Amino acid sequence: MSFNQANDIFSQHPLDALPLWMLFAGAIAALLLATEFGYRFSRIMQKRWPDRAEVSVGALSGATMALLAFLMAFVTSSAVNSFSARRQAVVAEANAIGTTYLRAGYLSAPYSEEARELLREYVDIRIEAIDQEKLPQAVARSEEIHSELWAGVEALVREESSPTLALYVSTVNEVIDLHTDRINVGLVGRLPWNIVLGLFLMAIIALVQVGIHAGYAEKHNLMAVLAFVLTLSVVFLLIVDLGRGDEGLLRISQQAMIDLQRQISP
Repeated sequence: MSFNQANDIFSQHPLDALPLWMLFAGAIAALLLATEFGYRFSRIMQKRWPDRAEVSVGALSGATMALLAFLMAFVTSSAVNSFSARRQAVVAEANAIGTTYLRAGYLSAPYSEEARELLREYVDIRIEAIDQEKLPQAVARSEEIHSELWAGVEALVREESSPTLALYVSTVNEVIDLHTDRINVGLVGRLPWNIVLGLFLMAIIALVQVGIHAGYAEKHNLMAVLAFVLTLSVVFLLIVDLGRGDEGLLRISQQAMIDLQRQISP
């Protein structure tokens, strides 16, 4: 994967460009405005064309809210599973790199030291990739190291064949495979941003209905509406934050990789 390909993969989530506090404040404002719009629209309609459909409006509003709650639970569960998969991928990759580093000690010179030097650089790069601005460069350089490690493997296999070498080859292959897994779960397999936006649009429509239902009364309870809006906004903040993983309030721990870096430092 080239630098541009890595950059394109990461840039396909427009919501990442906005800080979490701005998304949270925007969600609160949009949902409050939706409720107020529904309320004022309903009051105007009741003055001009009064009806007695309060019960049916309330039933429709309740059904919409129930559907919204179901979809929010489903999307939140998907975001949590994605977050957990990325966290497990970090630990699995650190274990694979550590095993490869140890087995590289069985190789003949100069392959042993060359492989270990590449693996030390590889760990440094994986930790640096926490900085999203360095991610495309880290992905590109990681795959260059894969090629260098595999070139060394091919050279060794031509010279000798042994069970020990086979074990080393398998762990190098595992490191390469886990890199692909981390790309998939961390970048490609993230919760699509248009699902989050679609869910938010549905929340706006639901709160418009709540406002319309409240318009049948002379007043609506602003404190109750504010509490409900805050609850929805917090859930949306949680979904977006779980999708980021390496920044925000919920972050994927890199402690396994940091511990490995300390252990293999010369």
